Amino acid sequence: MQRILRLALMALSLAGPAAAQERGIPDRLAALSRGAAWQPAGVIPLAFPTHHPQGMARIGDRFYLSSVEIITRTERFPEPRDGLDRTPGEGRGHLFEVDAEGRLLRSVTLGEGSIYHPGGIDFDGTHLWVPVAEYRPNSRSIIYRVDPATMQAEAVFRFGDHVGGLVMDRASATLHGVSWGSRRFYAWPLDGAGRPTNLATAPEALRRANPSHYIDYQDCHSVGPGLALCSGLNAYRPRGPQGPVFALGGVELVDLARGAPVFQLPVEHWTESGLPMTQNPFAVAAQGANGLRFWFAPEDDRTRIFVFDVMPR
Repeated sequence: MQRILRLALMALSLAGPAAAQERGIPDRLAALSRGAAWQPAGVIPLAFPTHHPQGMARIGDRFYLSSVEIITRTERFPEPRDGLDRTPGEGRGHLFEVDAEGRLLRSVTLGEGSIYHPGGIDFDGTHLWVPVAEYRPNSRSIIYRVDPATMQAEAVFRFGDHVGGLVMDRASATLHGVSWGSRRFYAWPLDGAGRPTNLATAPEALRRANPSHYIDYQDCHSVGPGLALCSGLNAYRPRGPQGPVFALGGVELVDLARGAPVFQLPVEHWTESGLPMTQNPFAVAAQGANGLRFWFAPEDDRTRIFVFDVMPR
């Protein structure tokens, strides 16, 4: 895996000036290990009901959070029906704009009918890309493009699976998506108008299996040509099926062309109540000479954004 990471970083160095400007995050990740120093750098309480946050992007001094408001919970079927394992439930999808002090500035409602569950989001330098899906696997989604200057949302296309997160790779003009639990990868090359060129292809023919199983991705962001940083978690029962649940979070650097991680790092930090920092969305930026700054929003309803500065030892 380390050899693959070195090759991916070498490709970045050959990709030209635009790529060189963005390559700081992958380079800095490559210098980290489990012994990295995670220094708390602040907590931002959000001063409004956040429901269940899903994706987060940071643009300047503002945060953009996607979130699902659950009105009626889904219920499992005794047996699958038409490939679905539960009822659609009822809810509303939101995209919030938040200032640096945690105040809600603007919001927009996304979705329609049973399609109300936003996922992980990404910013391409001009627009936010937001998937909204039914709250159940193997379902359907609407992919939105949102102008953060106006908060105007455009439904770009519809897709026949639950898309739980998006990454916009500007270098290849390709939108990438992950399914429920990030078990499948999708890629949609875009034309000059920002529309997929392969929508006539059935979802089954587009999907690729995610070979990594240690975490399910909650949110992903482009961090350079062909690379995405994804955060997530998984629940383990170290004392057997009836034992207590231990939730471990982490981040993975994903080679989008291969659909496989090239670097993995556990995030061994939790809230006071035991939630992994990577429970819900995150954002990341280069910090200082060789560090990274992470923002995590692991809590529902009364959400706090936890800030960490991470340095190699």
